[in-house]
Amino acid sequence: MEHTPTIRSKIETELKQRGYTFSSFSKISGINRGTFSAMLNSNPPKPISVRQMDLITQALGYPDGWLYELYIDECFYEGKGHWKRIKPFLLRCVELGRQDFIQKVLSRLTEDLSYVPTIFQFAEELHSAVKEKESVPFYECVVENERYYHSERLAISQYRLFSYSLSKDLENNCQLAIKFAPFRKNLPENHQLDALLKLANVYFQDYDCETSIQYAKELEVLATNVYQQQVQARIKKREVKSLNTERHLIVYYGQAYLMQGNMLEKQGLYEKAMGFIPFYEDLIDCDWLDELGILEARKFKMWAKANRLNLEILIGDMTRLPAYVELIRNNPQEILHGLLTIMESANNYNHSIDDILLLFAENINEFRDLRTNISYYHTNYNLVTYSRFFLELSRYYFNKGSYFEAIDSMLNSLKASSQLNDKAYYIKSITLLFEKYKDHSTHEQQTEYEKVIKEVKCNIKQMTS
Repeated sequence: MEHTPTIRSKIETELKQRGYTFSSFSKISGINRGTFSAMLNSNPPKPISVRQMDLITQALGYPDGWLYELYIDECFYEGKGHWKRIKPFLLRCVELGRQDFIQKVLSRLTEDLSYVPTIFQFAEELHSAVKEKESVPFYECVVENERYYHSERLAISQYRLFSYSLSKDLENNCQLAIKFAPFRKNLPENHQLDALLKLANVYFQDYDCETSIQYAKELEVLATNVYQQQVQARIKKREVKSLNTERHLIVYYGQAYLMQGNMLEKQGLYEKAMGFIPFYEDLIDCDWLDELGILEARKFKMWAKANRLNLEILIGDMTRLPAYVELIRNNPQEILHGLLTIMESANNYNHSIDDILLLFAENINEFRDLRTNISYYHTNYNLVTYSRFFLELSRYYFNKGSYFEAIDSMLNSLKASSQLNDKAYYIKSITLLFEKYKDHSTHEQQTEYEKVIKEVKCNIKQMTS
């Protein structure tokens, strides 16, 4: 029967083959001779720490992780897990990216489900240390082994995995949201606020107005309740608990109304959308705001002014156009969205806006140049806006008979949609438009179109395989 080596027998073999004594090896490893002797000869042997194991590995000239496979048994001496040894070992495996050893340790640990809370706490420590990617296998372990479906621990683990996995892929984000959503109400209030904002945003980007409004309404109720609790605490001169949220409380309150209004706008319900503006335009008047809260409230006040002008223009009131143009010129971050509004209104009411396009020609050219560096738009919201703007610009040019400019704009839109895996929007809008006017496209435009279409089909195939 073949003898299975232990970590100690492996070290002893190496020392014997190289002619080291405890004294000589102590000098090159930096480990005290007595300590080293106790690790190998005592009965029971003195436990070996991760640091000591790394010093031995380094002294013998082996790569990091040489003894890690055998060290797992050291962590479970006599079949029982020893967290004081396991935790430093896991941290070192995280540092080295040794997922294989992490999974083996977790598999051994979860033979005793009483370790699940400890694994969760370890994952939270990694999260606090901004090691999100590294924490994933530990949260996944909690999800797979948590016994209580309604536990806060399970809900937080599901929320972390949901948040980490959000990407440019709109369809993937919706699937993640569906999987996570049932756990949202088991989260503590601070995580609920962040989770509801993320859920509303996922469906906002996917143009699922009904679901986005549902989560925005939930956010409205929760943010209002938390705000009222804080007001009551101040009235009664009690200490106001720190929320420990990703954003200031006023952001959740304001976004709840802002997003409902925006979703109504997307449905063409402009008058109803207008009714939500008063709820977030004067938040700066709240007497409890700190410096950060005042900065956030000023943003909402600016957005309220922009959204009111935005809705008036979408309704067709072009007398408001000069004021709207002035506003977006003074707020460069709003130019892309502002031009989209102007384009939509021009297309819906057959207005000529050539003078506006000339005024913002430099900005539009900068947007065009980003076609080859679309990752510049690091948020899905900006990518969606980018895609919509160039699709509306394309329609405007088609109506004018400017086919080269129209198709070039359409290709910008297609490129962004392909990055988002926005299949429904791409199929219904861009493809039909290109097929209708493809006889007016140049050879280069057709080549680029076919290239992007090939990428989109490849993405769809990967998603469905």
